[in-house]
Amino acid sequence: MQLLREMRHDHTWSAVTAGLIAVVVSLSGPAVLVFQAARLAHFPEPVVASWMWAIAFGSGITGLLLSVRFRAPVIIAWSTPGAALLVGVLPGYSPSQAIAAYLAAALVIAVVGMTGAFDTLMRKLPASIAAAMLAGILFHFGTEVFVSVQSAPLLVLSMILVYLLMRRGGSRFAVLWVLLAGLLVAAATGRITLPQQSFSLALPMLIRPVWSWHAVLNLGFPLALVALTGQYVPGIAVMRASGFDTPSRPIVLGNALASLLMAPSGAHGINPAAITAAICTGEEAHADPKRRYIAGVSCGIFYILAAFGAGALSMIFASLPKEWVVTLCGVALFGAIAAGLRTAFSDESQRDPALITFLVTASGMTLFGLGAAFWGIVAGVLAHGLSVNLNIWSRRLP
Repeated sequence: MQLLREMRHDHTWSAVTAGLIAVVVSLSGPAVLVFQAARLAHFPEPVVASWMWAIAFGSGITGLLLSVRFRAPVIIAWSTPGAALLVGVLPGYSPSQAIAAYLAAALVIAVVGMTGAFDTLMRKLPASIAAAMLAGILFHFGTEVFVSVQSAPLLVLSMILVYLLMRRGGSRFAVLWVLLAGLLVAAATGRITLPQQSFSLALPMLIRPVWSWHAVLNLGFPLALVALTGQYVPGIAVMRASGFDTPSRPIVLGNALASLLMAPSGAHGINPAAITAAICTGEEAHADPKRRYIAGVSCGIFYILAAFGAGALSMIFASLPKEWVVTLCGVALFGAIAAGLRTAFSDESQRDPALITFLVTASGMTLFGLGAAFWGIVAGVLAHGLSVNLNIWSRRLP
């Protein structure tokens, strides 16, 4: 009762609105990657609906509980770079094999959280290599935007134009405007095929994992790595920048536990949000930082409500033109691609290892059954180690 009285006192519509906008932005951008990955992997519709239910419900309940516990806007979402990774590497794996890889990734993150190795891991892996890998993963989505101009020039170019205008005007919700503009153009040109089935509530499925070392190494390890470097680090950094000193260990462990619980229903990873967190942690949510946790609570509640409409969302996205989905994916990731490239090549001494990491990852190569993201990290770390050792040897030579 005391908690409810405090929340009623701290409740503000600006915080509630911030939470709602964070959910809308997530569903209009990063969620598209999930549908695209599932479509390319030919997963059945019930599995896709369960996947969406799991990531939305898991994000909602985790963010709600952590926000209340720490009285801070702890915004949780599914792994966007992880979903982007799955678009390229998920085809060829069954849902059961994917679930096993998701569980392995969650266990890796849980161990990192329990041992306190999170900060150590981040210090050991050069930021330039992690950023280059992320940029390499996302690079394909940026180029696909312009490839789509061939088949739907009016739709794609209008969406790009809206994005540029909104960014020029300083809008923080440029992707949301792109989504709306794309829908209007697609509807006006008759490119939307209305679903024939009736909408129904999404229900979770329990999918039995089938363990495969191939899947664990090719999916699980890269998923854990991109989540730690692409979500946990920036997500917690956003909170720190807004003045919230919430301890990172319980956040890591809480999200790892949520990922373990939601993985059997299809969730590929639950983790701190990096982009939408800024909407709920800044002054727009509330002038008083002590009352901004309501934005995190509201965000969690809206995610939970959205989870049960996952089946309808799946059908709606299936009715939209492929070019709309591809363009929205790419535009939503423009900022992440730019940030990754900027970080990757900002340190002149790390540019060669970063470039190798980026090129290997962006190439889409496979070797011994392992994908480009894995080999990108391996190549970058080896190049970094060689560069460091050569520098040491050169200083020792007479």
